[in-house]
Amino acid sequence: MANEEEVIVTAEGFAKLEEELQYLKEVKRKELAERLKVAISYGDLKENSEYHSAKDDQAFMETRILVLEKMLRKARVVDAGKMDLNRVSVGAIAVLNDLEFNEKVEYQIVGPAEADVVNNKISYESPLGKELMGKEVGSIVHVTAPVGIIKYELLDIKMN
Repeated sequence: MANEEEVIVTAEGFAKLEEELQYLKEVKRKELAERLKVAISYGDLKENSEYHSAKDDQAFMETRILVLEKMLRKARVVDAGKMDLNRVSVGAIAVLNDLEFNEKVEYQIVGPAEADVVNNKISYESPLGKELMGKEVGSIVHVTAPVGIIKYELLDIKMN
């Protein structure tokens, strides 16, 4: 994350970030240290692909740890108990009707760190998320997608 702005997350998202950080620090670091020890025992480090692979994995993991620590420091956890269900906000579930196909879909609006389209969690920074933020039930939103403009009607706003 290049800038110093806050990271908005749900309580569930914050817990998952903390869990990932703990796993990386307590489990992955030990596994990679062992991999490095074994790779070093093979000798000649210049030609040792196991060693270079383990070093690359270690660098990636340490970078991820730094990113997670920064995200957690900058996190603003959305309080579901104080959520205004009159307007879409982070943490809310937007119940939509795709007006072209007359299909009902639900998306939880989350911070970018916890977006997971497969589980219907979209970032407030995504095209649909941006359009939904602050909208009231009955609003029609237009989202530009690769297939063209998709129109949704906001049917309901609820909590998880």
